[in-house]
Amino acid sequence: MRGSIGVLLWGLRQRVALNNVKWLTVIGFGLCNFTVSYLLLYYGTFYSTAAIVTLIFSMKSILTPILISVVFKKSIAPKIYIGGLLGILSVMVILYPDLNHLSSEFIIGIVMAIFGTITTSVGDVLSLFNSNRGTHPVLANALGMVGAVLFLLLFTLIQDRHYTLPTDVNFWIGLLYLSVLASFLAWLFYLKLIKNIGASESSYMVAMFPAIGGIASVLLGESQLSISLVLGIVLACFGAYLALKKNRALDSY
Repeated sequence: MRGSIGVLLWGLRQRVALNNVKWLTVIGFGLCNFTVSYLLLYYGTFYSTAAIVTLIFSMKSILTPILISVVFKKSIAPKIYIGGLLGILSVMVILYPDLNHLSSEFIIGIVMAIFGTITTSVGDVLSLFNSNRGTHPVLANALGMVGAVLFLLLFTLIQDRHYTLPTDVNFWIGLLYLSVLASFLAWLFYLKLIKNIGASESSYMVAMFPAIGGIASVLLGESQLSISLVLGIVLACFGAYLALKKNRALDSY
């Protein structure tokens, strides 16, 4: 493990010291952001819809600053709470027309999306803690991912699962999409965006999550285009934008 991390850091021409690593928080960051949250959000879309999951996940832009303010005793702008209320209202607006017809599976999906969002925000707090301790971001991400992979391997072994290579072409196409486009290129573009316009301005992309998720959900046939869906997306986007735009006290994050 140390050898692979060393190769990665050598490629970046960086030297880091492991004595700055708080192993518990680094591994906790990896479990929260690279494993548990992904699983909860992934299965949340199975039980509900991509539109609902992205609406709920967009509240990360409000929840993360709130958790940071509580843990690190930082001040928080009142607009954060207004953005959070708008985010909650957006979900209620979308669900209201079908409130009496929601299945138990759909509710399970909503609960999973909520816990997935909370877990991601906890991971963000741990990431900030690691950064404040001077842990190199490449090292933190590498160790976090290793911890996440080991956790998944252990979890599947405990369940007595067996690994096989699927022969379905759709599986490999989906895997390539997730690994190359949705992960590698997406993060590459995001890091380039941070480099070009700054971290604070880049965070405004979170405000577009509900719109993108809603459009994708309609195109895939998961959701029907309706006034409540459009209104909910607009409320969620505006709430996230409002929270990010006015959140100057935490711009350093």
